Amino acid sequence: MSEASRALQAEIEQADAQAPGRWRPAPFIRFSFVLHGLALLALAFEPAWWPWVIGVLVADHGLMCLAVPFTRGGLIGANLTRLPQAAAARGEVAITFDDGPNPAVTPQVMDLLEGAGMRATFFCIGANVQKHPELVREIVRRGHQVENHSDRHSVAFSFYGYGKLAREVDAAQAALIAVTEQSPRFFRAPAGIRNPFLDPILQHRGMRYISWTRRGYDAVDRDAGRVLARLTRKLAAGDVLLLHDGGPAHTAEGVPLVLAVLPALLGRLREHGLRCVPLATAFVEPAK
Repeated sequence: MSEASRALQAEIEQADAQAPGRWRPAPFIRFSFVLHGLALLALAFEPAWWPWVIGVLVADHGLMCLAVPFTRGGLIGANLTRLPQAAAARGEVAITFDDGPNPAVTPQVMDLLEGAGMRATFFCIGANVQKHPELVREIVRRGHQVENHSDRHSVAFSFYGYGKLAREVDAAQAALIAVTEQSPRFFRAPAGIRNPFLDPILQHRGMRYISWTRRGYDAVDRDAGRVLARLTRKLAAGDVLLLHDGGPAHTAEGVPLVLAVLPALLGRLREHGLRCVPLATAFVEPAK
């Protein structure tokens, strides 16, 4: 991890530590606000400049749209991609599972984790939580963590406006709180694709956005070896790894990819002396 990346991660963690309710726009968003203000001043001073002003604003919005697909970037909002340095120093990593819970897969995932003495984080879809509340309670009972992965996991999520995004976050949050009596602290967008409206929504609710250090693409790739290689390449303390317990691809033999990959992944963690913990554990300093 480069010095620049460490500095950016530290800045994000410091911003996230602020009291909820106050939105701290990302630098690129602040620049865009300033640019729009200057554009209005320019038009007030000289209306004939309007073609140039419109061109600059179109370019600004174009750059913002280009930033949306970069799922691990922080241009349009705070984005945690690794665990805090303190967690890395303790030899901790986080395995996160998206799109569940899935009654055909999630219990087997938990069995594998329990057999290895590891705990993980499950980013749950609100609609699935309502369908399988007892399974969500079982995730928590077994020492894992459940977090917010939107209410319906719509492919159009990144195109939503402020109000619709807020309803997606709030509906999933309400479903998880009703089932677990715990308030999720982290959010991950469907496919990790978000837009600038999501950042203030999360900050106003005291939540953090987190993506991953690397992902296995187990929802689309049917080759367990390739998926494992993506997850373990340069594997190190502080990594956040992404797999899917909901909607995973299957091997040629019909085995969900996550179940084919997870035993080997847990073995690699043990070989490296790494311990898998829930996100909340990694982001809380242990008492001295």
